[in-house]
Amino acid sequence: MSSELPLVNEFNLGPISCHAFNQDRTELAVCFNTNVVSVFRKSGASWNLAWTLAEHDKPVTSVDWAPKSNRIVTCSQDRNAYVWTLDPTSQQWKPTLVLLRINRAATFVRWSPEEDKFAVASGSRCISVCYFEEDNDWWVGKHIKKPIRSTVLSLDWHPNNVLLAAGCADMKARVFSAFIKGVDKKPAPSPWGEKLPFNTVCGEFSSVTGGWVHSVAFSPSGNALAFTGHDSTLTVVNPAAGSVQTLEARSLPYLSVLWLNENQIVAAGHDCAPHLFENKGQQWVFSSSLDSAVKKADVGFTARDTFRRMDSRAQSTTSNDTEVHTHHQNTINSIRAFAGAREHVDQYSTSGIDGKLIIWSTSDIAKGMSNLHI
Repeated sequence: MSSELPLVNEFNLGPISCHAFNQDRTELAVCFNTNVVSVFRKSGASWNLAWTLAEHDKPVTSVDWAPKSNRIVTCSQDRNAYVWTLDPTSQQWKPTLVLLRINRAATFVRWSPEEDKFAVASGSRCISVCYFEEDNDWWVGKHIKKPIRSTVLSLDWHPNNVLLAAGCADMKARVFSAFIKGVDKKPAPSPWGEKLPFNTVCGEFSSVTGGWVHSVAFSPSGNALAFTGHDSTLTVVNPAAGSVQTLEARSLPYLSVLWLNENQIVAAGHDCAPHLFENKGQQWVFSSSLDSAVKKADVGFTARDTFRRMDSRAQSTTSNDTEVHTHHQNTINSIRAFAGAREHVDQYSTSGIDGKLIIWSTSDIAKGMSNLHI
């Protein structure tokens, strides 16, 4: 593996369904589309297997690592979630079962910013907001149900630790209040609302053409929301301005989205490369592919341009070039911040069905744009 970015990590253990790093990025939790979560420890330029978390009965769908409390939460198709704590004596991860009370697969999980609760999405048309009950010494879930009409596919917490965004297969992205009495303090007023009792719907949005929502993400300030749909769109919502802008991509659908800062968004999915969107003059626009391995000649050309060039060269539409000109060789299903602050992400990680985990640098964006000639 090279020390230069993008840094490609190949585990060759199968498709990666989800991943999460610890606080100092020396340990990594990965699921290779099985019921086991593998925890690796950094050793020089390589990752060595340190632990296996094998409590689930069916494939693990999501994992998250709380940086401050050093706890791991996992959820699975077996309808369960576990909170894993590292025992200081035995140096082994100990699981605690969470009372989710769902009858369909758990699909996604994320810790809240304060790490005093977490949210689990599911196929039960509900979200379990889980918190720790001191009296009973267990984690228990409280359900957000209405008006969800289908499987919840993704979640993201607002910086205030109360608001929760959810992307659903009913083609809606919603913002809910996940306020838990006795756990949360009253949040300050925001563009999403002032009075926020549990299960309050602060916003409900969809793209112009409609498509189930794969990923949702709050901006660093929490004042805007981005979500991606299966109709190959990226939508940005600004409640303070009352604006909802949908961008129709020329690429295949995006499965994951991440804010680099207030004016830049990265999205990736079935096109196998991260794409950059930028806010220019209060309008969001597609900027470029961030994968330098993409053939430069194809960047920015429409399908009509491509056919014109092929016709001028007497090329057939049935090209024998089957190579994928990206670092990832298959769908990217997860983007996560790797280095920097929430307000300004310096590096981010992507994982995908090709079994690769890649670390990218945002400092290369300006350099790449200056060197791009079409």
